Order: sequence, then structure tokens, then C-alpha cells
Amino acid sequence: MTGPDAPLTNLRGARVEVDPRRARRLIVGVCLVVVAVVAVVLLVAGLKKNDQESSLRHHGVPVSVTVTVCSGLLGGSGSNLAGYACRGTYTFDGVHYAESIPGTRLRHAGQVVRGVIVSSDPGLLSTPAVVAGQGASNNVFIAPVILFLVFLVLLVVAVLSYRRGRAGRADDA
Repeated sequence: MTGPDAPLTNLRGARVEVDPRRARRLIVGVCLVVVAVVAVVLLVAGLKKNDQESSLRHHGVPVSVTVTVCSGLLGGSGSNLAGYACRGTYTFDGVHYAESIPGTRLRHAGQVVRGVIVSSDPGLLSTPAVVAGQGASNNVFIAPVILFLVFLVLLVVAVLSYRRGRAGRADDA
């Protein structure tokens, strides 16, 4: 037997049968779910990023940040210095915070730098220079929109393929 209904192999005496149409539908369905989930996650992340930047710009509260440590960041090959990652501490409303300081400049331990936080989210730390150079952007929506369009194309292809397959099976009967 070598038709589409023939078993592919035996597993310890039991027959293993795979319907290629069902397997294809399952794979396409999983791909659709993955594309949709990634698009939603990127959309939510973009909305959150824009909200944080807008909050820092419009509702920012100045704080003094004491640098605790800076570590060098290595470039692509691992042999070039690409900048520095620094951490610092500050106190807001009686609570002590230890956060990463945005930027790649070398700062020395004990140095006090100006920071900006949002009173409703004091763990969100930036610097005045970073806040001034950034703002809410529509660019964060490019990837989710492209993925949503890919999702729609895949969905249309899947529905048309499914309908064509059902019509073909109806003609065979």
C-alpha cells in the first residue's frame, strides 16, 4: 500500500498514521498563533516604551543619583570597548533605589549625577540628556504592523487552502 492512507511506519508493532492535511493545518495554525502572539507582545512593549518616555518627559521628577559601579561593555568581536554600563542609587519618598543609569559614558564610583524619575514609577530612571533626546515614537509600531499583515496574509492563504481542499474532497466523493 503506497497511497496517502498507507501507514508510514510501525512503532513496536503499532501503526503510525499521519494525515498530511491535518499536519499541515496544525503547522499553519501554530505559525498563525506564534505570529499573532509576537505581534501583540511587540505592540504592548512599544506602547509601554512610549508611555514611559512620555511620562518621563511630562511628569519627570529630578533626583540625585550616586554612581556605585561602572563596567566596560565589549564590542562585537570582544576586543573593543563599546562603552560603559553604570549603576547608581537614589532615594525617593524615603525609599532607597538601586538602578541602571542610562547611557554609555564612564562615570566614577561616588560621582553624583542628575537623574529623572516618575513619581508613580520611581524605579524608572533616566537622565535629563536621555529624556531630552528621546520621545514617543511611531517607529515602535512598525514591526507589530508588519507582523499583523503577515498574520492576515497567512490567515487568508490558510482559509483559501482549507476551502479548496474541502471542495476537492467533495468533488472526489
